[in-house]
Amino acid sequence: MKQLDLILAEKLLKISAIKLQPDNPFTWASGWNSPIYTDNRKTLSYPEVRSFIKVELSRIILENFPETEAVAGVATGAIAQGALVSDTLGLPYVYVRSTPKDHGLENLIEGDLRPGTKVVVIEDLISTGGSSLKAVEALRNAGCEVVGMVAIFSYEFPIAAKAFSDAKVNLITLSNYSALITAALETGFIREDDVETLKEWRKDPSVWAGKKAVD
Repeated sequence: MKQLDLILAEKLLKISAIKLQPDNPFTWASGWNSPIYTDNRKTLSYPEVRSFIKVELSRIILENFPETEAVAGVATGAIAQGALVSDTLGLPYVYVRSTPKDHGLENLIEGDLRPGTKVVVIEDLISTGGSSLKAVEALRNAGCEVVGMVAIFSYEFPIAAKAFSDAKVNLITLSNYSALITAALETGFIREDDVETLKEWRKDPSVWAGKKAVD
């Protein structure tokens, strides 16, 4: 039986929630060249994939963070999935903005959350970990205990692993970059000679220039 990370990687590739273009790299907002582009919000348009992710996120929370008392989604990509998971588990739900509202109550956390509540955070994508851990910080500043974070996909950057370790946040993801490369090769989304290029990008994406031409 296939592992969960490979199964989900295949699903994300098939609906183009993840695109791989080692020969024609994308340019991220950060200015980085990248052979991969991820938009997990696309999963919401596919009921089977959406439900698969909802069920698996919920299962991981039940198995790994049974003490959870509330669910928090990270804006904006994980707002919907967080709501689906909290509904499945029958738990209170909030979401955390990247910045406070510029009007009204200027909320950073939307919803009611009592200090001392044990919260699990839902994220759609882990890149460097910066925005995800800002949400953790906001919840901790509100007096809550973050018991862990569950995400759909991770690029597995070393900088992110260190950031989560330093912040003492237990992160579990449904799928990851390593599984994606395996699944993409098995299903014909990439060629064998693309594999090393994709692996090189993850080592240091800030300086990766693209696939080298073959003489």
